[in-house]
Amino acid sequence: MSEQQVREELTKYARKAVAQGLVVGPGGNISARSAGTMLLSPSGFALEELEPEEWIAIDMETGETRAGSTRPSSEVLMHLFSYRANPDIQAIVHTHPAYTIALSLVYDSLPHLFPDQSALVGDIGFVPYVLPTTKLLADAVAAKVTEHTALILVNHGLVTTGKNLREAYYRTQVVEESAKVYMIAKAAGEPKILTAEQYKEIQSLESEAYRVQLLQQLKS
Repeated sequence: MSEQQVREELTKYARKAVAQGLVVGPGGNISARSAGTMLLSPSGFALEELEPEEWIAIDMETGETRAGSTRPSSEVLMHLFSYRANPDIQAIVHTHPAYTIALSLVYDSLPHLFPDQSALVGDIGFVPYVLPTTKLLADAVAAKVTEHTALILVNHGLVTTGKNLREAYYRTQVVEESAKVYMIAKAAGEPKILTAEQYKEIQSLESEAYRVQLLQQLKS
């Protein structure tokens, strides 16, 4: 994809995140790679307000913003360090979903509950609370992005990654739905979670592998 196409994709998924209640106000930040550049949401803007030309271009190697750019998101280091840690990552979605944050306040894990979660997200990692916007948080997230495609930031929010924005965003939706289902089930009784064997069976299904492959393909 050209840089302009990536900018348009970022704008589309930023508006989706707001429309679906995954962020409120100026919260959350989204980024994507474009060759040797990271395109990231600017600081102080609500995601639904952004136009394609307003995403901040940052050199992946030096961390410098392109001349004439406004200030990037305060979580710039978290995005930059994650891309450097895992070259397979092409997009990062950081949101503040209500059920995911609520779950992080009372539980230390989110078990496998249904096939979509197991096939499309896998094991969900947890990052203990670290002061947002700091290098400490950036280091903590980057240390786990090679093992997990979704990280719940305790008392903070959610980070998902993908081979494109569509995949990263879909994972955000699936994690939030999983957190919602788990919290509801916990209120009623003890949830029936998938066993490790059932999880592996789902991941080995050819149909699920095909769906994951489709999500990773770029739309023309």
